[in-house]
Amino acid sequence: MSIHKHALHIQSIPALSFILLLGLSFFTGACRKHQDAKPASDSTQQNTGGTATQSLSDEDSLKYYIHRLMLVTITEGADTVVKIPQYLWYKQVTASINPFSPAFPKAEDLLNYIISFPQNPSDRYSFLDRTGQIASQIQNGQSGLGFVPGQAFSSGTINGDMGFELAGAQANNQVYWFVIYVYKNSSAGQQGVQRGWQVTAINGNTNITANLVYNALSSNSAQFTFKKPDGSSVTLTISATNYTLTPVLFDTVFNFGGTPVGYFVFNQFVNVFDANGNPTETKNELDQVFTKFKAAGVKDVIVDERYNTGGSVTTVAYLDSLLAPAAAAGKLMYSYVYNDRITTYLNQLSGFPKQVNFGNPTGGLQLNHVFFITSRSTVSASELTLNNLRPYMQVFTVGDTSYGKPVGFFQWSISDYDSLGKLQHLADLYDVNFQTENAQGQGNYFQGIPPDSRQPDYIDLNWGDLRDANLQAIQQYILTGNFRMAPSTFRITPFTGAYSRSTPLPLSARRFSGMVLFGAVKK
Repeated sequence: MSIHKHALHIQSIPALSFILLLGLSFFTGACRKHQDAKPASDSTQQNTGGTATQSLSDEDSLKYYIHRLMLVTITEGADTVVKIPQYLWYKQVTASINPFSPAFPKAEDLLNYIISFPQNPSDRYSFLDRTGQIASQIQNGQSGLGFVPGQAFSSGTINGDMGFELAGAQANNQVYWFVIYVYKNSSAGQQGVQRGWQVTAINGNTNITANLVYNALSSNSAQFTFKKPDGSSVTLTISATNYTLTPVLFDTVFNFGGTPVGYFVFNQFVNVFDANGNPTETKNELDQVFTKFKAAGVKDVIVDERYNTGGSVTTVAYLDSLLAPAAAAGKLMYSYVYNDRITTYLNQLSGFPKQVNFGNPTGGLQLNHVFFITSRSTVSASELTLNNLRPYMQVFTVGDTSYGKPVGFFQWSISDYDSLGKLQHLADLYDVNFQTENAQGQGNYFQGIPPDSRQPDYIDLNWGDLRDANLQAIQQYILTGNFRMAPSTFRITPFTGAYSRSTPLPLSARRFSGMVLFGAVKK
């Protein structure tokens, strides 16, 4: 949300008129310390809501707006009569908080204190992004473009990432590390790294620990020795780069007993349109996959979201409309649930949608079922996708219980002026603004969505390998109407489908987890 550049007038409330401090969803803009802000070297002042007025540093500006937006109001002016805080759980924050207290030296300290109050559910979701990199990834599909913290908007970019992830599996009292996914445009992808390759050394160190993995993947460059499924080894130097994200990692059409079944791995809900309204590579990939599925006459579709940590709800709506039956066309997909203050003034507020409907027409597939492969790394937008479809068709989940995040964010982009009068990006605030519910009012899965068939994740197998226990279970259901398999049907052999993921994925610092609404504000 842009606090200044996209400031909006809301419809008139009797005897009152407000300016929203909005700019919903990844708009790049500025939040001034004050509506008449001057360069940071000047003694710009801001009323904190009490009687005192004080000079604000950049960090104070950030803390001021976090506190004001979340707990006080999104409307402008200290004398605003109607207070409309945007934090979904603002009522649970019972303490009187001074954002300039020495107890909060950094904005993150203040935010963490605020989100410590909600319980049942607890807020394990809200966070602050000082680089703008998340907006670049989810909105524009670029791995690393962002802002250098505390510098002007035009100052350059930050590094992206290596484009692959590792996870460990414990066997024989040892942890073995395998590649679990790769983005094809990344440094790893361009050198041919594939899911299922074992990592036997990092920077020459064969004693591979979780810390070593995390530090290597978070660095600018590292050397990895891989053991391929055929037993051969290769050592590659992989670097963090900026690249276009291609979240469809694999797709194919299986034939299960004469039934054509579409399968694709969808790893991130990058927006289908970028900030300029142009189709992203994500949209192009989804269109290509479903064109293939339609031509093949698939009767079932498997969506592999086992590592999909979420993203844009616009892409959720696009994908669900491709999957949904014709009977769902134009009908309610999901509704937004806000706090009581936003709900009271919802009809007068611009930029807060009430609901999303399925496309009309839908994708044209006539499916018997949709299967989702899930895990604890299936988060928010991924969960929303399957929850939206349940009122309209048979949806099954296979794998493990999902993460449990039926809430989402708007992006509030906070900026001020530097000493030269140039706008500088301070941070993007992602705090919980809404919950979602499907057409049957279901959406309280804070503990995750349990699978219909619980299966392990064999991380030494590449995508589409039918020795994958998840694919085996789905194949069994399509053939027999039952997920249960006789012991003789399991095709598990040593070192091939024998390694089931046992370590948590170290994703939190490098990947966005959640769902965000883009482009909701009308200028």
